[in-house]
Amino acid sequence: MKKLLKKTLKLILPIVLGGFILFWVYRDFDFAEAGDVLKHGTNWWWMLFSLLFGIFAQVFRGWRWRQTLEPLDAFPKRRDCVNAIFVSYAASLVVPRIGEVSRCGILAKYDDVSFAKSLGTVVTERLVDTLTILLITGITVLLQMPIFVTFLQQTGTKIPSMMHLLTSVWFYIVLFCFIGVAMLLYYLRKTLFFYERVKGFVLNIWEGIMSLRGVRNIPLFIFYTLAIWACYFFHFYFTFYCFAFTAHLGMMAALVMFVGGTFAVIVPTPNGAGPWHFAVISMMMLYGVNVTNAGIFALIVHGIQTFLVVLLGIYGLAALPFTNRQRK
Repeated sequence: MKKLLKKTLKLILPIVLGGFILFWVYRDFDFAEAGDVLKHGTNWWWMLFSLLFGIFAQVFRGWRWRQTLEPLDAFPKRRDCVNAIFVSYAASLVVPRIGEVSRCGILAKYDDVSFAKSLGTVVTERLVDTLTILLITGITVLLQMPIFVTFLQQTGTKIPSMMHLLTSVWFYIVLFCFIGVAMLLYYLRKTLFFYERVKGFVLNIWEGIMSLRGVRNIPLFIFYTLAIWACYFFHFYFTFYCFAFTAHLGMMAALVMFVGGTFAVIVPTPNGAGPWHFAVISMMMLYGVNVTNAGIFALIVHGIQTFLVVLLGIYGLAALPFTNRQRK
């Protein structure tokens, strides 16, 4: 009963958290206007072009993942790695962060890759990605320092009194985001404690983590890493040209919002729903876009990009048994 309650909370709380933040962000929003923009004010050629980069980002991630598995004498099919990534992103929409586990399970099933070792390579990937986004963030902050300072001030981070803090809606949104991250860390800690009880599991994970030392083509690994994050950025940036009210925004504005949105999706909600909208809308307003148009942009772009993740996940699930039917 206790385990069932924990599993239920892990499934429901991220949805509730994301729903709460979305409710506050869009509590006075005119959804009819958003629907009108979607039908008549969206340049779908630019939208489709931006979606290509969303696909490429996941493909490059699958190829890079295969590189980290090779030093472990694991040679899964390249298409299986890519399809596993497709499925993992879609799975994380249901239960945040479960994708890291699901993709390892897929390779264990179809390519006989050790689950524990492949999980270790996922940890390695996350460390590399963390260093990459920190580098991008550092450069962006240096180039756009006034914008970040203004953002922190307007969202209640720097305020003159405690009373103002306690009455700020944005404070509670940020607070709930931190609570969500804390809960995620708690569950990860509990999971690791459980795995430590399984003989040899931690050693296999560590071997997977150390696989980076044995990557045979480091320049290619670096290229894949840069390509992944470049695709993520262009996946977001080119959506500016989909709407008349954002087409004038430049690449630096996109970079600022990209960084803010990237940190927002750390909060364990389905595809960052809620925190991502809050961050993008708040930062877009700093560049002169009114709150209504910023809300429309965030709602449409996030919705379409999430739909792409779902479609790729369905494709991956369908393709895996088909492309591996000869093994049976």
